[in-house]
Amino acid sequence: MKYMILSYASQRDYDGTAGGTEQTPAWSAEDFAGMVGFMEAFDKELAASGELVETRGLAAPVHTRRVGNRDGQAFVTDGPYAETQEVLAGYWIVECESFDRATEIAGRLRNCPVPGDAAATAYADIRPITDGAQELAF
Repeated sequence: MKYMILSYASQRDYDGTAGGTEQTPAWSAEDFAGMVGFMEAFDKELAASGELVETRGLAAPVHTRRVGNRDGQAFVTDGPYAETQEVLAGYWIVECESFDRATEIAGRLRNCPVPGDAAATAYADIRPITDGAQELAF
């Protein structure tokens, strides 16, 4: 079965990797290289095991555009959204033997090296991917 592993971080993390702000210290080149190296090795291991289907990192939330419907009218807003504490940072689609195996894979992300308290706000969700509407239990 296929599972999507959704990785979350914070706007503060993106700010740190982009040079920092008055409230957010900048990540060093070594910090950023450590995170990238970990992710590349993680992806290579999943590819070698035959479990990796797809993975992508997402651009910073400031590049988000939201489309919705209000009172029958479409609306578009730009991000980021100040009330948002956590943001989707990337995803992996894996094909593996069980939900427990997908959870084990996602659990390895806690080993990603990051500076400061970035690890305290990072987490991952794991969701099964259905093969169609027939698998949605209504």
